[in-house]
Parts: sequence; C-alpha cells; structure tokens
Amino acid sequence: MNDESIGIVETKYFKIDGAIDLDSGESLNNVTVAYETYGELNKDKSNAILICHALTGDAHAAGWHEGDKKPGWWDIVIGPGKAIDSEKYFIICSNVLGGCKGTTGPSSINPKTGKEYGMEFPVITINDMVTVQKKLVDSFGITQLYAIIGGSMGGMQVLQWLVDYPDMMKKAIPIATAAMSSPQQIAFNAVGRQSIFSDPNWNNGNYYETGEIPRNGLSLARMIAHITYLSDESMDIKFGRGLQDKDEISYDFTVDFQVESYLKHQGETFVKRFDANSYLYITKAVDLFDLSVNGSLIDGLKDVKAKIEVLSVDSDWLYPTEQSTEIVTALNANNIEVAFSEIKSNYGHDAFLLEKGQLNYIFANFLSDNVVEDLMMEKIATIKANADVVQAAKLMLDRHVTHIPVVTDDNKLIGIVTSWDLSKSIATDSNKLKDIMTTTVKYCNAGDSIEEVARKMRKFDISCLPVVDEDMKVLGLITTDHISNLLS
Repeated sequence: MNDESIGIVETKYFKIDGAIDLDSGESLNNVTVAYETYGELNKDKSNAILICHALTGDAHAAGWHEGDKKPGWWDIVIGPGKAIDSEKYFIICSNVLGGCKGTTGPSSINPKTGKEYGMEFPVITINDMVTVQKKLVDSFGITQLYAIIGGSMGGMQVLQWLVDYPDMMKKAIPIATAAMSSPQQIAFNAVGRQSIFSDPNWNNGNYYETGEIPRNGLSLARMIAHITYLSDESMDIKFGRGLQDKDEISYDFTVDFQVESYLKHQGETFVKRFDANSYLYITKAVDLFDLSVNGSLIDGLKDVKAKIEVLSVDSDWLYPTEQSTEIVTALNANNIEVAFSEIKSNYGHDAFLLEKGQLNYIFANFLSDNVVEDLMMEKIATIKANADVVQAAKLMLDRHVTHIPVVTDDNKLIGIVTSWDLSKSIATDSNKLKDIMTTTVKYCNAGDSIEEVARKMRKFDISCLPVVDEDMKVLGLITTDHISNLLS
C-alpha cells in the first residue's frame, strides 16, 4: 500500500425489505446486496458517486482486503488524490443482482426450499440490477448522486440509471459500452453459455451439493470472453508467436504457444472465483439490454437530464467506438449536454481498467468542471413578503436552514431573510418580514462557474446565494459549504 491507497476496507451487506419486482414478472424476496464505500458522505449528502462494475466484477473497487495480494479492481482511479477522490467524494460500489460475491444470485439460498436457487433463480435484466442499486442508494438518504460511473456492463447500468431515474444524478460517465447488445456480442455470450451447458458437471445447474462444479465449461466460457477483452495488437505485443516452455513446435495437441497458456490460466483462475450459474444469468442480462424505444435510441434517451461524458477505446472491438457515438448522437438529438472522448490504447476493451493516466485525466476534468447547477440545493424553502417573522423562524427550524429567499406569487426573487435578520427583528421589535428582509440581494445563475461564485461570496462576505433563471425565478441555493466540500 502507498499514500494514494484507501487502505484496508471491508465488504458490507444491506438487506432489502420487501420484494423486488423483476422485468420477467417474477419477484425476489430477502435480497441481500454486498457493497463497499470509500470516503465520507457530506452533511447535505451531495457528494456521492456510484461505481458500477463490469460483467465479472464485484463490490471491491478500491483499497485492500486483509491478506489481499492486489487492491480493488479500479484502485487506479479511486482513492486519495485520484480522480475519484475519496477525500472529496463518498464512493459506493455494489455487487450486482445475480452475482456471486455477496449479492443475491443463483448460488444464494432460496428461502422457499432452503437450498441454492440454481436454475430456479429468475432471469434478470440490467434494469433489475439498477432497481436493487437504487434501494441501496436510498438507504443512505441520498436523494441525488453527484455522479455515476461504469465501464462495459457497468456502462450499461449507468445508461439504465439515466433512463430510469433521470433526476437522480448530476453527472454520468458510461465507458466502453453500448445502449443495446449487438448480434456479435450476443453470439459470444451464447457460445460461452453453451460451453457451461455442455459440461456434464453442470447438471442442469444443480451442482452445489455434488461438489463437482462445471469447471471445464466455465473455464472455456471465460477463455472465449477474454479474447474479446483484448486487441490483436495487445496480444501480438504480449505474446507474438512465442512458444510456451519449449524451444520448438511439438506437433501434437499440447500447449505450444504462450497465448494458449495465458488463456488456459485465465480460465482456470476464473473458475476459482466465479459461479457458473451467475455467469449464465449475468450474460443473459447483457444480451437482453436494449434502451431503444420502438427501434429509436433517440426516443429511449429523451428523458435524460444529467451531464454526460461518453468514453470509448479506439482498439476495442467488443464495444467499438461506433456504439459510443450512437449514444452521443441520440443524446445530442435530445439537446442533452454530452461530451465524448476516445481513449487511445492497444489494450482493447480492457483499457478502461488499465489506462491510469488517461482515465484520471478525463475523469478529473469532467467531475471538477463544475457550474452552480452541479452543486446547488433544489427544492428549497421560500417565503412570501407578507409573512411574519415567526413564520420565517419556524420555517428555518423545520428545514434546518439559515437563509430563505423571499419570493412573489410566481416565485420571482425579491429579497432574502437570514437568521441574522431574525435577530434584528428582536432588537427592533418588528414582526413583519418585509421590515427586516434584505432586498438588495446578491444572486447567481445556474450556469455560472463555481470559481466565479466563490469569488463573489468572498467579495461581499456572504455565505449563501439564491440561484435564479433569466426571469429571476428562484431555482435553488448554493452555499459556501457546498463549494468548500468540492474544492477542499
């Protein structure tokens, strides 16, 4: 570990009350979610970032578990001083529904039978995964995420969040992903599933009690998938036509080439950490993913509200750049604020897990490129000028605020009342709000930069600014606390 590491972390578990209704029409009870968090949730719960993992990932995104030989799968971008800064943000990562790393999946115990679900586990979708994630996020009292970020299948979850809960995040970064699975992507997953089905130890998914897992089938499925995560250039650089532990070709069917040995090792390692039935269910969820409506992705993404940075990898042939630009085009057609970056890498699809420099640079710029809209409080308390001081005082106590904009009947800003003004009312023995409120109000607009607003607050020695639109209608408030939490 080094100074940039989060340090030792542990996985936690959240039990969801009630049933989860699934897209298939079935439901799941007693769902448990495995998750990890890094950093601290700030006072107004506005600094949370949700990380969504890829196909065979888990909740352990950063830091170290006791006894680990390597850190979490995205430790290169999560931690103190990194782009997803654990000293600035509260970071959440959970294992997906259907997984085998602590969240309810086919290897979990079915409460109806007392045995593992196996193939009695219902078919799930990316939407179902997001439904469960939403329950977890809600449990923290978070009403809006600062950002949601994920690559590959994690990017699909990001897109699903944008569609299902458009008000739930300010920013989003889908990486190396697609808005719908292509026939080629479905084909690779189908072959992987068939390799598991054909393993005699699979036993129609009922292998948990036998102790004989479908090792060969799952290993082969992983080998097939792993090829798609690499690029031809990366394999040529890493292996070329190098031989494995021999000086000449064997002219038999033993392992000759280094690339063969590498894939065999990947398959064998994967079997030790992943459940075959989970692989079946999660790959099926990926195949079913399609955000288009009546064949139109523009219609499918029409309600998105967050600012978005779409990332692709130039050497990724599993989720090529063309699929990312389709997302960008559909978002642009809906006048949604979106930026696009292409990572330059010979790693192929896996670049989103490996390109430390480019990822940190792009993430940091996008997350810190803040305007008032990114940080302001919405759904704030306001009051009319004909109210009295007691009403204002009660409103402040109820909402735990020290500033309340004074507005007209059509919500236009005409003043502000502060806790200091309430003190003034006692000294002047005044009970009318219009006698004590400040009418020369400093304000800002949603599109103003954070730096500009911070300078205005310092110049006039104020701690809160109403946010208004071009018609002076109040949109929200921004405080020095919001800014200091971001810039500290």
